[in-house]
Amino acid sequence: MNKRFLLLLLALAGPAHAQSAHPNVLVSAQNRPEETAIAINPKNTNELVAGANINNQYFSLDAGRTWTARTLASPHGVWGDPCIVADTTGAFYFFHLSNPRPNPNPPGSVAFPFIDRLQVQRAASAGAPFALRSFFALRPPKQQDKLWATVDRRTNVIHATWTEFDAYGSPAPGDSSRILYSRSADQGLTWSAPQNIGRQGDAVDESSTVEGATPAIGPAGEVYVAWAGPRGLVCNRSLDGGLTWPLRERPVAAQPGGWAFPISGLDRGNGLPITACDLSRGPNRGTLYVNWADQRNGPNDTDVWLSRSLDGGLSWSPARRVNNDPPGRQQFFTWMTVDQATGYLWLVWYDRRNYPDDRTDVYGARSTDGGLTFQNFRYSQTPFTPISSVFFGDYINITAHNNVVRPLWMRMDGTQTSVWTALTDVTVLAAAAPAAGAGFALQAYPSPAAGVLHVALQLPAPAAVGFRLRALTGQTVRTATPGALRGGAHDLTLSVAGLAAGVYVLETRVGDELHHQKVAVGE
Repeated sequence: MNKRFLLLLLALAGPAHAQSAHPNVLVSAQNRPEETAIAINPKNTNELVAGANINNQYFSLDAGRTWTARTLASPHGVWGDPCIVADTTGAFYFFHLSNPRPNPNPPGSVAFPFIDRLQVQRAASAGAPFALRSFFALRPPKQQDKLWATVDRRTNVIHATWTEFDAYGSPAPGDSSRILYSRSADQGLTWSAPQNIGRQGDAVDESSTVEGATPAIGPAGEVYVAWAGPRGLVCNRSLDGGLTWPLRERPVAAQPGGWAFPISGLDRGNGLPITACDLSRGPNRGTLYVNWADQRNGPNDTDVWLSRSLDGGLSWSPARRVNNDPPGRQQFFTWMTVDQATGYLWLVWYDRRNYPDDRTDVYGARSTDGGLTFQNFRYSQTPFTPISSVFFGDYINITAHNNVVRPLWMRMDGTQTSVWTALTDVTVLAAAAPAAGAGFALQAYPSPAAGVLHVALQLPAPAAVGFRLRALTGQTVRTATPGALRGGAHDLTLSVAGLAAGVYVLETRVGDELHHQKVAVGE
């Protein structure tokens, strides 16, 4: 370790602890790491595996308190974009790009790797070495990029999505990009033929390109995927475990300014989306979430957003701002996960709310009510200032299970990059959480309802309220308009007499906002 970085560590160990209740742990400062990924073993939360560009791999056997570093190798080359997932056997899978041949560009030209395929390496346990399991999506001369994967914990089937380019960075009208999907039912050994699951974009690697596909699994094995592109944020779904897909995606949200945008101090920035689904036994089971960042409030006010769907991606709530600071500061490179033991949402991002310049903190948020409200908190002990001449990467990451929550980010001090995690203290967050009922709250009961559905509504301020009950097909079956209500608690009712037994979606309009909740009707 160099002397300069040792001084940084000594500084971090001092009074900066007043800034965060969550102890920071250095994972590694070796081999210029950036662009991070992390996964937890849901059967043993002491076991974590992490990775960073270009070929850095780390593991911890004590819940992230100490780490061991390794170098990843492959006969087809390792070219970053790490993605790590775990299955229910305790095995971990490390996905990454390839670079199997020397750069064909002449000396002095812009170099780009020949990412002709996607690779997956497997380790039987967190401490075991990774070995190449297979490669897939070899479709020359096309290039493959921005892979992400997830595991169906009922079956251990692995689902992967990514962007394919006809020619990466090409402005030619005939070159395009597309979102592809593949699955493996034998622990990554073989893969299904890639399927095109959405409309195309161009190939220039900007907001007109389709990119950022992240898959999520539903309670019955549905596969949901959201991504960004020229039509904003969109999603598609497969109801048979990825075997078949509709021909067209559905809109999630507009992304004003596009997914590629500048951030001061960075060589490039993006607001690519993250998809997650609640598989817990909690009240929000089956709720689908998409998290992203955009510049709808201006180029100097990037914000983190979330939308949710209660009907399997058919309709989406209005975008809800996650960061709770006053307008005018930058929040960027967000990531999200669902703790499938508790149903809580956990998010992490870079944040400049505390400074008028490029000094950057790492912040997190949790939601215990299905994405309706968010508790913000600082993860990092001290800020850092990135410089645009050093590549910053395109994402950070977070993993969680049964209240063991571990973010993973890169910081930059001068030209020195390093990877860090934090030991999230959920007891501190619980003690600091806002009092129940202090803000907006909505609960429909009983479940199932017979004759009358009751809606308990807490309003922080006066607002006009209306209800619409929809079948899962989208058809409206009941409406009610209570009208203008005062702030405070209300117990309202909606008739469900005569409706067929089943699951419906209650849409509640409060002022200009829409809130959606699944409700059951019995006979």
